[in-house]
Amino acid sequence: MQSGLGAQRSLAYNRPSASVNEAVVVLDFGSQYSLLIARRLRELGVYCELLPADSSKERIAELAPKGIILSGGPQSVYDAGAPGLSEAVRSAGVPVLGICYGAQLIAYHQDGRVEAAERREFGRSTVKVLEDNLLFDGIGESLEVWMSHTDHILEPPPGHRVVARSEGGLIAAMSDGARYWGVQFHPEVAHTPLGRTILENFVRRICGCVEQWSTTSFVDETVEWLRERIGDRRAICALSGGVDSGVAAALAARAVGDQLTCVFVDNGLLRQNEADQCMAVFAEHLDMKVLKVDASQKFLEALDGVTDPEEKRRRIGRCFMEVFEEVAPSLEGADYFIQGTTYPDVIESAGDSGRHSAAATKIKTHHNVGGLPDTMKLELLDPLSFLFKDEVRAAGRVLGLPEQIVDRHPFPGPGLAVRMTGAVTPERLERLRRSDEIFISELRSAGLYQQTAQALVVLTSDKSVGVLGDFRTYEDVVALRAVDTEDWMTADWSRLPYDFLARVSNRIVNEVPGVNRVVYDISSKPPATVEWE
Repeated sequence: MQSGLGAQRSLAYNRPSASVNEAVVVLDFGSQYSLLIARRLRELGVYCELLPADSSKERIAELAPKGIILSGGPQSVYDAGAPGLSEAVRSAGVPVLGICYGAQLIAYHQDGRVEAAERREFGRSTVKVLEDNLLFDGIGESLEVWMSHTDHILEPPPGHRVVARSEGGLIAAMSDGARYWGVQFHPEVAHTPLGRTILENFVRRICGCVEQWSTTSFVDETVEWLRERIGDRRAICALSGGVDSGVAAALAARAVGDQLTCVFVDNGLLRQNEADQCMAVFAEHLDMKVLKVDASQKFLEALDGVTDPEEKRRRIGRCFMEVFEEVAPSLEGADYFIQGTTYPDVIESAGDSGRHSAAATKIKTHHNVGGLPDTMKLELLDPLSFLFKDEVRAAGRVLGLPEQIVDRHPFPGPGLAVRMTGAVTPERLERLRRSDEIFISELRSAGLYQQTAQALVVLTSDKSVGVLGDFRTYEDVVALRAVDTEDWMTADWSRLPYDFLARVSNRIVNEVPGVNRVVYDISSKPPATVEWE
């Protein structure tokens, strides 16, 4: 059995391999859009994995890819120490598509010329297709694209043809007509309306992939993987009531039945009556053993005086694992720990997971990735760590989970601790719980809950002057947050009706002692994240 840091850092290999017999590898050079490339390919029914740019030949060969995509990135190909076109890619013998920085890599490392442009291209642009080619099949003579670069390809490598130019006359796409293809724009983003067609042309017409990846195949494959991995030993699964942990638990239960015990931890950071509501749903809909552990005092003591959001997450992650490892011996010696880590969790935690490009930047530590303790003894299994949120929900429906779990808004593992800026105290938690209950209940009453992807209240560490009757007040400010999203890597703020927001604000300032001001967060992701901490 592996233990300690080794269990945490081996995450990339500690999940089921694809049951499909074909895949595409996306090499991540640090672009903010890298994950979107992988998502678009999954939408096309093509299995893919996002690997670090410096992945070894052996690591890439494990997936037996039919194609490789090189992502964009923040560096210049001619910078000292900039990631290059590796021998692993050169020797793979499969078609390669370079996007932005990836296209410049192809040009630079095959004797083309890449230079800083006199005028950068950023935002919407129109590209003119110069000749018929497989990549632009069905596109027409021109297309609208999203550009985001300061360098450009001045001359393509020998043997490559320019197949498209931007409205400014710069090279927008090139190819040798066989193995190497490069586009200077970003086909993976929604701002390139025909980008899906370009990616589909690459994986279908150039790489020869067919549609094999599906949620049903994932469920069948993962159940078999868990059954083989756990064998006749026992496992515990962290169950929070959300869709991620619910799907992970359902997969494990289908695989090993009574060998699994789910553990619901009341960490004192839950919403109003959440522990009782979750246990009621579990009892009614989940045919599995669920043990409830009240560890609220342990978590609150660990968070006493802590204001830094990263430290909050680390301490919460350690507390969770300490609870699970304290429980394990009473469960006939459980050896495995299963959790519902998803692909976006791992990506946002960057280097904490041990499986990302060195060029990637950590956004925040997820308690279930970088927050796990070095002393961890249970062997970690992450069956969902290559799934996007919508894929997890689809898997939940295949597994027959109730809508109360499948369609539940995401709630972070660290709970309300990361929905309040500043110190975590029982008094502040109660203030936040009451505000959150008002917001969510009003959303449900107005029929708006299912129209938003996620909604929450943040108790800020700011105070403001107010007037209560004839008296001056100086009390807390709370922020309402609601977002719409498809991929959970990008999001836009929900346009909730003004009358609805006014009603929520009025209720909070009248019903929650200590709050005299309510604001609405209209930030998109990026630059903001959905949660404030």
